[in-house]
Amino acid sequence: MNGAWRFTLLGYQCGFAQPYFLAMMGVALLGGGLAFIFAIRRRARLAKAVPDRLLAALAPGANPVLPSLQSGFYTLALMLFGFALAQPQCGSHSELTRRRGIDVVVALDASKSMYARDVQPSRLERAKLELTTLLDGLKGDRVAIIAFAGDAFIQCPLTSDYEAAKMFLRAVDPETMPQGGTDIGNALALAREVFDNADRGSKDKVVILLSDGEDLTGDISDGLKKLDEIGARVLAVGIGSEAGEPIPVLNSRKELVGYKKDENGSTILTKLDRAGLMRIAEESGGQFFYQPKSVAMGEVIQVIDKLQKSELESRLTVRYREIFQPFVIAGLVFLLLGFALLPAWRTARRLAPPPPVKKTSATPRRAA
Repeated sequence: MNGAWRFTLLGYQCGFAQPYFLAMMGVALLGGGLAFIFAIRRRARLAKAVPDRLLAALAPGANPVLPSLQSGFYTLALMLFGFALAQPQCGSHSELTRRRGIDVVVALDASKSMYARDVQPSRLERAKLELTTLLDGLKGDRVAIIAFAGDAFIQCPLTSDYEAAKMFLRAVDPETMPQGGTDIGNALALAREVFDNADRGSKDKVVILLSDGEDLTGDISDGLKKLDEIGARVLAVGIGSEAGEPIPVLNSRKELVGYKKDENGSTILTKLDRAGLMRIAEESGGQFFYQPKSVAMGEVIQVIDKLQKSELESRLTVRYREIFQPFVIAGLVFLLLGFALLPAWRTARRLAPPPPVKKTSATPRRAA
């Protein structure tokens, strides 16, 4: 684990998986010491105010022993809990870990048309939300991200580290794309290269295409042919609306300054090409998904879960033996002992004898 503290003790591999919890022991010890000091000072102040011969009668609970003992039990309990939370480990063994799944290549449209706001907050941000949902739902599968516009490049290589993939995803920006336009065919061809270069590739392979479907420059048929040669299918997720939306023009601070226009000064409209995306999915043996007001990636994850998983990697993993259980039990014992000790004044008051009752003799009246 990250941040673990390892050392060797008497020939054994020992350590703490969460060593920062050891600070809890110091806090508990400090609190217990302060409680003991306060109990002694309280007893000293009372001794100055009340003579020793009257102390038992006037302040039967002024005994620092029981409160100090109770504080000591609580201190030991908290220290043991802190030690247990640090996850002490002693001894280790190696075991073979196998990861099973499929290879998934995501082709993310990063063209300027993805700035359109017919879905909120924009097509690009909706596509990123869809992809984040996918990364949260994968179980052992490897994923790669291809960003494309007029050209395509690998934004993230095949990996099972989903947090790293999210970091690469956040960096996708249409302003950094080397070439404008939209070339879906080039992205599909690059996906084939990713599969070919994969180490121990999976039997089932999937390309997830996140796009508005407007292909302006490429040849989709060539990319589909290359995927068909290796049996990869395309799951197309439509982003945008079919009504048509102007393409925003943003400044360096991502503020809207206008809308993209053609050579004649007319505003350019972009819309979802549902038919084009459906054709891509059908020709590859895949499916088309579209949810205008919600996230469609949940349905995609269900399809992926039904595919045949392959062993993608195997590695030797070192496992450490956890020994926190005895410290938790000991901490509970000291905590219960602390609860069992009544405050000193209650104990003394309960045991103190009742004050003596003064007897009075009745004087008989004389008869008049």
